[in-house]
Amino acid sequence: MQNIVDLEAYPLDRPKSDEWQSLVRRCREKLADNGLFNLPGFLRPDAVQAALAELKPVLAADAFTHARHHNIYFKKDIPGLDADHPALETFETINHTICADQMGGALIIRLYEWGPFARFLAAVMDKPLLYPMADPLARVNVMAYRDGEALNWHFDRSEFTTTLLLQAPETGGDFEYVQDLRSDDDPNYDGVANLLSGDDSDITQMVLQAGTLNVFRGKNTAHRVTPVGGENERIISVFSYFEQPDMVFSETDRIGFYGRAQ
Repeated sequence: MQNIVDLEAYPLDRPKSDEWQSLVRRCREKLADNGLFNLPGFLRPDAVQAALAELKPVLAADAFTHARHHNIYFKKDIPGLDADHPALETFETINHTICADQMGGALIIRLYEWGPFARFLAAVMDKPLLYPMADPLARVNVMAYRDGEALNWHFDRSEFTTTLLLQAPETGGDFEYVQDLRSDDDPNYDGVANLLSGDDSDITQMVLQAGTLNVFRGKNTAHRVTPVGGENERIISVFSYFEQPDMVFSETDRIGFYGRAQ
């Protein structure tokens, strides 16, 4: 794994070391303060290029084009909101997705299954353990966004999202978010409506470099990826871990996300 991950900067393989403890502590602090943390250069440059060489042909030939109109909640109706409420404004998201069962023994699959990676994420997220998914489609996804395509405003279903940027576009493709726009006790529909109407006063924008690991708490933080520009796709891998073993998506979720159940 030392040829894939920069283990000098990020000693995931030395969980009893002072350096590992320090890294976990810094990541926890950033997660608490900012709702996310980034590890630039987590994947070595040669490993980034090797991963792209494995994945780009599959993306070009066999990706599922996931295009949908949605609101920020990914739900048709929200109890207590009229259908024309500005918090329910709809927009389009388009990406091109390949699943773990299309990647064989690719580099990012090996990273996903490497025990110290999940143990590090569990420690940062203050979880006893995190388990890889049993779902052959959902456990690892790679998504490409092409010229003019974007991931629009939404809240995540899961508590945390773990991604690894493999290729940045020529322009656009910036990650934008409004931290804690809502809470478990307060949906803040007026604040959501203000954001969707163009109020950018609370938006934080990040421009990430290829090889950056990002861990993000997006359940109550609104976020999006701005439209990509140019010939270079924005290519990102998404790793799914759960606190329970043997997790799988429903057949409905698989068809919705990937266009197939098996």
